Amino acid sequence: MAGLGDMIKKAQQLAGDEKVQKHLKSEKAEGISDSVLDRVADTAKKVTGGKHNDNIDGARDQADKRLGNQ
Repeated sequence: MAGLGDMIKKAQQLAGDEKVQKHLKSEKAEGISDSVLDRVADTAKKVTGGKHNDNIDGARDQADKRLGNQ
């Protein structure tokens, strides 16, 4: 069984792979990240009872700028 260091090294190698980068920047990946961020934001809004919707929307938008490609 590979150690944690070996798994981290392999993940770093994969992250630098051209094919992986192409898929991470695809429209499908953008759609998935948008969907996940929307669900997290909606859940946070429900948990806070709508008291922090503006802050949650701002955090969601900032996360999307860092994760997304649009």
